[in-house]
Amino acid sequence: MDVSADRKLFLGARLKRLRRERGLTQTAMAVDLGVSPSYLNHIERNQRPVSAQLLLRLADAYDVDLRSLGQAGVAGEAELAEVLADPLFQGLDVPRHELVQMVDDAPGAAEALLRLYRAFSEHRDRARAALIDGDEGSAGPSPADWVRDWIQGRANYFPELDGLGETLHASLDPNMTGEGCEALARARLASRHNLTVRIMPAEVMVEWTRRFDPHRRRLLLSETLDPSSRAFAIAYQLALSEHEPELNALADAARAPDAATRSLLKVSLTNTLAAAILMPYAAFQRLAEASGYDIARLQARFSVSYEQVAHRLTTLSRPTARGVPFFLIRVDQAGNVSKRYAAGAFPFARFGGACPRWRLHSAFRTPGRLVTQIIETPDGGRWFTLARTVDRQGATMVSGGHRERYDLAIGLGCELKDAHRLIHARGLDLAAPDVTPIGPACRLCHRHPCAERAAPPVDRPLTVDDWSKSVSPYPFAVG
Repeated sequence: MDVSADRKLFLGARLKRLRRERGLTQTAMAVDLGVSPSYLNHIERNQRPVSAQLLLRLADAYDVDLRSLGQAGVAGEAELAEVLADPLFQGLDVPRHELVQMVDDAPGAAEALLRLYRAFSEHRDRARAALIDGDEGSAGPSPADWVRDWIQGRANYFPELDGLGETLHASLDPNMTGEGCEALARARLASRHNLTVRIMPAEVMVEWTRRFDPHRRRLLLSETLDPSSRAFAIAYQLALSEHEPELNALADAARAPDAATRSLLKVSLTNTLAAAILMPYAAFQRLAEASGYDIARLQARFSVSYEQVAHRLTTLSRPTARGVPFFLIRVDQAGNVSKRYAAGAFPFARFGGACPRWRLHSAFRTPGRLVTQIIETPDGGRWFTLARTVDRQGATMVSGGHRERYDLAIGLGCELKDAHRLIHARGLDLAAPDVTPIGPACRLCHRHPCAERAAPPVDRPLTVDDWSKSVSPYPFAVG
């Protein structure tokens, strides 16, 4: 966190939230930090800035990552701007400084606004669909959105699951035989849980890639799964068999709005534990640092897929052994986003796709190859990114008996200031890089001109005339 002498930091709301999360009174926190309660009260009310000395005391007393205090919560300025760009708010013209103030001073209210807008937006979409289909829609956030936001609210970091995964991984191979984790997990399922694993033909499994038969104590896996996906499916079943009470407790504590959302959350948490079993935190983080975050090396060491490694890289937030704060996004060829996680603060568009200028999309033209790019977001942030296509797990056969491959793309990235730690950035001039400016979803983007623009910005009037043609299909008034 950059705390220079001429920069004043007013972090009252975040300091207050930190105190309440730890169940402390102002007096108790003041004692821990070696300041007076009245001074702490002034800081929480943004009447005094936070000094560098106090930040260091915070980090020491509560094991806080200082970068987390300088970042917005789940709701950020970009997300609020995206909401207010809806025609519903036309004419309000909320200035940027008010959005920044709301995120800084009232992060809970900012998040409440986002949740309310999402519920409204989805209800509106369902109502429109009902007019077409003659069916009734229902309000409320979708289970996928709710789970995604809840996980991101914890910065995709679950120390309790990492601890369980490390312990279980060590117990699988206490003699350090080096035998594959899949075989050891199979043996543990058989010996401790009387559960066998069978690989079944695709025509028998039909739509399922993994299915547990509790009556015959069998885990059935489709033959369409590649070795890394098969190992993950077995680790998933082992996680459930060994630690279902802990997973249920964590899912219950989240207070999901309905049964379907809770079920989806439990699946996500079990996936997290399965990844921690296959890629135990300490060993994975050490090799990541030692190898310059060489994804191929991590794949080989832990016998996992590119996507599994990429996802695990977004979870390395242990205070005593932090990794590079990565973000991840997964899209299909139509631009639909099916995964979106971040250990840092990448400004994802919540209600739209990614910018077409980002080479995440062009990765489909070079299947299986790693594509690097340095991008700049409208807030001036610069990011080093990797993009590569991957197979969809358990892809079904298409006409001619062949599987359709490379139909998903994984975007992985970090702030440019951390790129020097990555082997994939070696040879690039990071001091004076070739940067591609990108924007949020086209309807929110004010970059002009842009030949890749797919829609005009909702808050700018078009400037189309008969006498000229812009490189952009939707020229608009700037400023």
